[in-house]
Amino acid sequence: MALDAAKGLKTLAELGIGIQGTPESDLGVEEATAAERARDLCGPTSKRPKTEEELTAPLYEEIGRLKMDVKWLEKKG
Repeated sequence: MALDAAKGLKTLAELGIGIQGTPESDLGVEEATAAERARDLCGPTSKRPKTEEELTAPLYEEIGRLKMDVKWLEKKG
C-alpha cells in the first residue's frame, strides 16, 4: 500500500478505503516509513566513488592486527 502511495499509482482516498482513521494520516506515516526502509536497504544516495584511502585504510588496519597476532604467537610458541 505504501509503495502504491509513493509511486502515485492510487490516490490517498483510494488507498484509504477500508482503513480506520483518516486515510491521509495513516498512509502518510506508512509512506514515510517505507521510504526510510528503502533508503536503509539501498544505502547512501550519493554515487561518489570511494577514494583509494577509504578503500585501503581498513585493509592496512587488518594487516597490522594480523602482524601483531603473528608476533604474539611467535613469542608464545
